[in-house]
Amino acid sequence: MASVFSKRNGRAFVGGIATSVPGSSLRTAIAGVGMIGRVHMDAVRRTGAQVVGVSASSPARAKEAAAALGVERAFDSSQELVTSDDVDVVHICTPNDAHAALAALALRAGKHVVCEKPLTTDAATAGELAALAAESGRVAAVPFVYRYHPMAAEARERVRDGRTGDVRLLHGHYLQDWLSQPADTNWRVDAIAGGPSRAFADIGSHWCDLVEWVTGHRIAELTATSRTLPRAGGTPRTEDAVQMLFRTDRGATGALTVSQISPGRKNRLWFEIDGATTSLAFDQENPETLFVGSRGENAAVQRDPAVLSPAAARLSVVPGGHPMGYLDCFAAFVRDVHAAVRGEAPAGPPAFPTFDDAARMVRVTEAVLASAADRSWKEVS
Repeated sequence: MASVFSKRNGRAFVGGIATSVPGSSLRTAIAGVGMIGRVHMDAVRRTGAQVVGVSASSPARAKEAAAALGVERAFDSSQELVTSDDVDVVHICTPNDAHAALAALALRAGKHVVCEKPLTTDAATAGELAALAAESGRVAAVPFVYRYHPMAAEARERVRDGRTGDVRLLHGHYLQDWLSQPADTNWRVDAIAGGPSRAFADIGSHWCDLVEWVTGHRIAELTATSRTLPRAGGTPRTEDAVQMLFRTDRGATGALTVSQISPGRKNRLWFEIDGATTSLAFDQENPETLFVGSRGENAAVQRDPAVLSPAAARLSVVPGGHPMGYLDCFAAFVRDVHAAVRGEAPAGPPAFPTFDDAARMVRVTEAVLASAADRSWKEVS
């Protein structure tokens, strides 16, 4: 893949420290108006920031979306949006193959960037983009938003303060069913628009980022196998499922199943961390509790800000018994990102995922694909 970082594209590069922008004047724009673009828009509006424009696959589609979403401006192209002088923060929600070039354009134009994952479709470009983000001094974030579930944050605090003991085993799955039938399709299945990995890059990366963040362990080496189902018309597709064994840099072992072909499973991200003293288990489809197990007793810790650790309580924005979910996580993530853009001190952990975190997940994905291809163990660089 040709590097998108070798030219300045005729625009002045803006370096140094990110300038603060008052909250009332923070202007955001969203490239891509599909499902995830609308999730970003909801989160931005919940922070009180202004959405000044959108772009889509065509100027006509952008105008239609802007009218439907109550946005004043429809940009003719995403390239125009990410370099506009009227925008402070760019949210990139396009198909995967456009992420790298748009993010690079935005950073060089002095914008703060929120880019959907995968950050890029190859590890070398991801590394270059992370380096560019660091050089620019701009805020550059990727929405691995499951970090913002209060009970996932509670699990992290229990690992960090030693209540679990040394982490020994990490295991779990991320299962969906939206591609389980032969006729099911989407742009994500295409190796050009979606990139060489689908199931793992799309949802397996979420699991790996979350479990690494919770435990402080890093996946150091892995072996994997993948499965791709026959499809109507024989259309080539990327992988539908991945099963992986891994070892971490701190001596734990783990197993993960990732699938988008598991009937009845809509979005089941589940992990368990087995420590020397206790085990912790979190289910994203039932996020109001955290399982805590020991030799003596098991418990379901409820999401109640009055009894949670400070890191989890700050994310718990409604009282216990009032369910929180995915959109709340997204809004909390965007609040943290926008606070950083405004130059405000963070309210506390968790820190939002950065381009460095996202580039790491691209490296893990490449190791998975390489291992599945030759059936060997691979180190994660």
